Amino acid sequence: MRNIKIMKNDAGQRLDKFLTKAVKGLPKSLMYKYIRTKKIKINGKRAEQNQMLLEGDEITLYIRDEFFDSPENDTGALARITPKLSILYEDENIMLLNKRPGILVHEDDDGADNTLIMHVKAYLFRRGEYDPENENSFSPALCNRIDRNTGGIVIAAKNAEALRNMNERIKNGNMNKYYLCLVHGCPAKKEAKLYAFLKKNSADNMVRVRDKYFDGAKEIITGYKVLDKRGDISLLEVRLYTGRTHQIRAHMAHIGHPLVGDGKYGINREEKRHGYKYQALYAYKLEFDSSENKDSLSYLEGKSFELPREEIWFLGEW
Repeated sequence: MRNIKIMKNDAGQRLDKFLTKAVKGLPKSLMYKYIRTKKIKINGKRAEQNQMLLEGDEITLYIRDEFFDSPENDTGALARITPKLSILYEDENIMLLNKRPGILVHEDDDGADNTLIMHVKAYLFRRGEYDPENENSFSPALCNRIDRNTGGIVIAAKNAEALRNMNERIKNGNMNKYYLCLVHGCPAKKEAKLYAFLKKNSADNMVRVRDKYFDGAKEIITGYKVLDKRGDISLLEVRLYTGRTHQIRAHMAHIGHPLVGDGKYGINREEKRHGYKYQALYAYKLEFDSSENKDSLSYLEGKSFELPREEIWFLGEW
């Protein structure tokens, strides 16, 4: 038998969702069976799988010890990492980080732990703001992702409530994301809002873009503004209205202006000639819009965060 006390970071989620994170060795089929057969109770009473947990609740599990395992990241692993972060903004709920090109945001298939999220956890661990041994289900998490070879602002949530609220704001479109990029050539229109359809092919990790809908595709909306032009390269500000895989890279290539340095959607011989190691794309600005639902992050509404020009590697000559 085990007892789990629901802490602040555990509250506000369904029982079944909590158990999948807190008791990782327990198969889902058994978990639901144990809830039905009252081997898992809340405050000594019969529980329901969709029951919302409250801070202070106590879950009693009449199950074998073998189903329990150690925390996802033990303190030893975090203590060995010397965190290296470029922090644009930080408060008690979130961090805005400048992810450099070439850095993974999450662990890859090889299990590498030199990732942005591991450095975030190590940073908070050293500051006493996160200890995996004192958490049942939560660990600091990233709210948005950026491709390995793209740089820019990544949002990290420091507590469960902030994570839920930020994800909801992103889902509802209460945030504006702006990128800077270099493209080959110069679009005919100096400013435009582009509409198309995109479909991902997991086999080659590429996407296909067409002007009209095709089977399995999702709509994409990309806005751009030409800021400068030098020779056969233009500097653009791009606004994402939808956030699909490789959207900017594939959409700009689709209209005949692939990103400089993009070997996947660009022109390989041109990329080699210009000598760019990464695609010239940077998520440089975030704007927080107002939301109908007031939450723990409402204080961010109306605020804008922008990386200094010198932080964007390809702007050195611009």
